[in-house]
Amino acid sequence: MKTVSLAVTDGMLHLELALACEVFGSAPAGVAGPWYDLAVCGPGPVRAGRFLLEPDHGLDRLARADTVIVPGWADIDEEPPDDLVDAVRTAHEAGARVASLCTGAFVLAAAGLLDGLRATTHWAHTRALAARHPRVEVDPDVLYVDNGSVLTSAGKAAAMDLCLHLVRLDHGSSVANAVARRLVVPPHRDGGQAQFVTTPVPAPDNHPLAALLPWVLERLDQPLTVEDLARQAGMSSRHLGRHFKAATGTTPLQWLLTQRIRHAQELLEQTDDGIDTIAVATGMGTATTLRRHFNRTVGVPPDTYRRTFRARTRPSPTAAGPVSSPVPLRGEEESFGGSLVVGRQTGAAGPVWSRSR
Repeated sequence: MKTVSLAVTDGMLHLELALACEVFGSAPAGVAGPWYDLAVCGPGPVRAGRFLLEPDHGLDRLARADTVIVPGWADIDEEPPDDLVDAVRTAHEAGARVASLCTGAFVLAAAGLLDGLRATTHWAHTRALAARHPRVEVDPDVLYVDNGSVLTSAGKAAAMDLCLHLVRLDHGSSVANAVARRLVVPPHRDGGQAQFVTTPVPAPDNHPLAALLPWVLERLDQPLTVEDLARQAGMSSRHLGRHFKAATGTTPLQWLLTQRIRHAQELLEQTDDGIDTIAVATGMGTATTLRRHFNRTVGVPPDTYRRTFRARTRPSPTAAGPVSSPVPLRGEEESFGGSLVVGRQTGAAGPVWSRSR
């Protein structure tokens, strides 16, 4: 059982606290195997907005966690407490994976964990983070950045994106999707996010691609072309390309290939279908084509991917011992110095669509 500890102190944002508790606090129905052991760690009773929180343990417990979550910090003009910063740094030095939600990045930066790394925080505070910590490469646009043992998310709802990403890394996409369904949130928000999921967030009803994207997802087994998509959308191929670029940050064919790969991942996790059958079901045609695109995008062959995630999502009742680590996805995301940069923030109301650059 993996331990997840929330590092809390006075001034934390209650929404991010609640999101992390909901995701890591209990397993979704039907998920076999152990879930996370969640602990809330703080120096004593702490106030988060209008709520008073009683931690389970002191901050020293963070050093024993597999994953440490640092929720949002309400007043970024105030330096985070030294005991919190020291405890987070000590936990990371002890081998914990440390993730910040929203302005919790200021705590990680104060601990020196972001020096020389790409990171993000709420779009309204990225300039302040960059100015205060010049050794951090702050990206104001992405939804979250995964540097391996250190992860940061953008503001508010992006905290959920990062929490689901952590579940996906630990348990696979089927389990992460089950968590998302329980919480009635999309398992992934489109926009260059290379996550282990099969469906993008629907576009707003008035978006030019609102009807087209679901139509395509229902026909992934068919040999669709850009002309087919343009004809269905009632626009020219060039016009379609411009809408796709604005909405998804990529081309129609690249978006289509990504959806085929994601559908293949789901079939590999949830069925016993052979590679030839999956190749037909995803519109790849042949096993050779599927293997080539899958290996280039995901980084491992389909058979390796299946062994990894079937071990996590469908464990044998008599199985013993650790399972292999999840396979990192690559290809759709942009990688900068080993970090996974996901999505794009919006500075005002509106959906997140564009791919990180």
